Amino acid sequence: MRTWVLCLYFMGLNLSNRQIASELGLNKDDVQRMTQQLRQGIKSAQPAPRLSGEVEADEVYVTAGHQGHPDAVQKKRRGRRRRLKGARGRGTLAKEKPPILGLIQRSGEVVLRMLENVQQQTIEPIIRGCVSAGTRFSTDEYDIDSRLTDWGDDHHHSVCHSRSEYARDDDGDGFCEIHVNTMEGVWSLLRSWLRPHRGLSQEHLPLHLNFFQFVHNARVRGKGQLPALLGALVA
Repeated sequence: MRTWVLCLYFMGLNLSNRQIASELGLNKDDVQRMTQQLRQGIKSAQPAPRLSGEVEADEVYVTAGHQGHPDAVQKKRRGRRRRLKGARGRGTLAKEKPPILGLIQRSGEVVLRMLENVQQQTIEPIIRGCVSAGTRFSTDEYDIDSRLTDWGDDHHHSVCHSRSEYARDDDGDGFCEIHVNTMEGVWSLLRSWLRPHRGLSQEHLPLHLNFFQFVHNARVRGKGQLPALLGALVA
């Protein structure tokens, strides 16, 4: 039990499986199985957030292949340092560049989901399931976000990054309330969080996203995360 608790503690500090194995004196493969079970437990115990009020929606693309599935990986490809990180343009699972949808309630919780693609039929059920009716949405200019009005949300505003517009004051109060800067900040944190976990596969990425979502929504950092993580697993 002590080993499992220490493993969970190191996960909260965002150590890689290799680092945890070194700290605990365990085999790396054993640690990978432990961390996967613990991440799955956190995912199962975590209630689905319900967002309302002012919500920002954005998407980002990360490079993730098919580790452990050699038939799905292109043979004789160039090393990561010498090739493009995923195909150009909007990513998909097939391009080894899965899109991540992010929804965040300002001063509230975040929701992260790995998507197969960024098509309407993929995104709409997630938004309907996580966001309350009447929520005020802020997005960028991507076409799929313009469908929010069609989905019954009349409070949708967007900024146009392609025209170097990153924030806008629509009501004239001197405060730029239309932006996705909060979600952009989460993307920066997520990239830093994923950095120690090199070679992360599409099969494992959703569990890592969910674990990061839990840590972010718990609003605690460092050693203070362990009680929240233990509480979620034993609740």
